Amino acid sequence: MLGQPLLMHSTINRYLQKFKWRSPIKLLPIKLLPSKRLPLNNLRQGFSTQLLLLGVISSFFLSIPAKSIIARTNQPQAQGILVLGGGSDREVYAAHFAKDHPDLPVWLSTGKSSAQATQNFQTANIDLHRVHLDYRAVDTVTNFTTLVDDFESQNIKHVYLITSDFHLPRATAIASIVFGSRGITFTTIGVPAARTKEPRIKILRDSLRGLVWILTGKTGASLNPRQWKHFG
Repeated sequence: MLGQPLLMHSTINRYLQKFKWRSPIKLLPIKLLPSKRLPLNNLRQGFSTQLLLLGVISSFFLSIPAKSIIARTNQPQAQGILVLGGGSDREVYAAHFAKDHPDLPVWLSTGKSSAQATQNFQTANIDLHRVHLDYRAVDTVTNFTTLVDDFESQNIKHVYLITSDFHLPRATAIASIVFGSRGITFTTIGVPAARTKEPRIKILRDSLRGLVWILTGKTGASLNPRQWKHFG
């Protein structure tokens, strides 16, 4: 195939020489370079590794809802009460709720001052030996990450989760990730509050922080202390 254009060009040149013309086209030697093989084995190995890693991570995250379902099946009754700090109305409600559930211990995560919290539970005639005041949390995400190890060590697989109704969607999303990753389920109880629901961006943000905590053990709360100081 390559010889046909060369032969044609030579014939044209001989014809033009009769009239003292030359073709302005100069034939250049064509050098065919040998094809270079791509390192397909390396590419395949790299792709396989990435695919395997993605599969492992996806399987882990997909196992979280399954763990929650198993926990609720094995432990249909709550074993404790978790109250998220953020308002005295939550503590007052939780105190009366605890009165109706006398066999359940109560955890209050970063609520009001210990003196005020103690008074709220004493007013409801709650034995203070049942009440655990925990002030390690600095925001909603850490409400769960600071207590999940305690619950796990005590083999607590199901808790009542009490917070304000406007705060419930975000708390539910975080609890589903943090508690769910350890096989702990929960039953939500919303305390009526005169506030609108939180924006979805806050739910998405804290859900992502929960996923990051699972992978790294870091919540990101220290990145912006002012933002997390007054949490709901």
